[in-house]
Amino acid sequence: MPLNLTDQAAIVGIGASQFGRALPESKLELAAHALKQALNDAGLTPGDVDGLAINLGWPLGLDYDRIAESFGLDIRYVVQTWTHGRFITMCLQSAAMAVATGLADVVACVTACSFSQNRGLLGGPHDVEGYREDGGTHAEAPQYGLTSPASGAALAAQRYFHLYGADTDALANVCIAVREHALRNPQAIMQTPLSLDDHRNARAIVEPLKLFDCCLVNDGAVVVLLTSAERAKDLDAAPVYLSGMQGMRAGRDEFIFAPPGLGVNQQQPGRGYARAADQAAYEMAGISRDDIDGLYTYDAFSPLVLFVLERFGFCGPGDAPGFIADGAIGPGGSLPVNTSGGLLSEAHISGWNSIAEIVRQLRGQAGPRQLPAPAHLQWATAWGDSIIFRS
Repeated sequence: MPLNLTDQAAIVGIGASQFGRALPESKLELAAHALKQALNDAGLTPGDVDGLAINLGWPLGLDYDRIAESFGLDIRYVVQTWTHGRFITMCLQSAAMAVATGLADVVACVTACSFSQNRGLLGGPHDVEGYREDGGTHAEAPQYGLTSPASGAALAAQRYFHLYGADTDALANVCIAVREHALRNPQAIMQTPLSLDDHRNARAIVEPLKLFDCCLVNDGAVVVLLTSAERAKDLDAAPVYLSGMQGMRAGRDEFIFAPPGLGVNQQQPGRGYARAADQAAYEMAGISRDDIDGLYTYDAFSPLVLFVLERFGFCGPGDAPGFIADGAIGPGGSLPVNTSGGLLSEAHISGWNSIAEIVRQLRGQAGPRQLPAPAHLQWATAWGDSIIFRS
């Protein structure tokens, strides 16, 4: 019989460093601050942590052994990914499987970013990813001058506009809604209101994306601690359970910055619809999409919010711009999205800041931005992976 992971693992501690630009601390120091907070939150010690799931590897990070050595951890389970937000779900799923099967007792999911110190690796002249001979994973195509990580999202947005008649105001409304959430979060880097005119007048990055359509470039760290549901009962913090999940999708119809069939090499005629294959997380959690009280996604670029709303069926094809324009994803909306400000306005911590926010919301600790009694919150991305969380 397959292992049933529903509610078998729980987040029991969260911690975060300061978020900001050009912070003086190294990635290791930032991660240390976040780990201390997470341990204090859970009522655990470094000696309790025997697993690592780290999202800060090459080319912008540290290796698992340096983390274990520096923090005095005795580790018996490791999964390591590189610094990409697409690996959040994989790290959490691996940690959940480890504690559910006894491979580890407590797994620390660690990410730390020092983007301010690595600007040359992000679309600059030394971007080893964007300048790869076959192109980078964001659809960078150096032979055509596309070396920005925004390239793929921009091309997919252009195709979306062509199919559905949307324009850059649809992206502006995403940015404005996420900024409104950030204004309720003192941790968020962006603390000034954003208007439609501000977005329209912003400088272009990669057509049709403008400055505010692209995530922040900053430093910071987040640590999330997972343990088994059984052990979670005895710890200090209220547990947040992983109730349903599905893995990352890949194949000929998939591109990380577009829904199926809309990628730069996968364009298909007609309109795409939410697929049954992308509803597995709801089924595992024993709920329907209508039970979701808030949605969290990797908003490195504003079009990704449109794409995830439609991929998971919250909106029909081409309907996301109207849904967002009606205020649905902002404060007080029917489906708040990225209530801490996400990567667009809180900080780019590879999306882990949104996982910490999910925990705060389900514990009722989000202060002025607290959702009214959320029961189920969802992490989901445009490339199809997802986790359903409950308190």
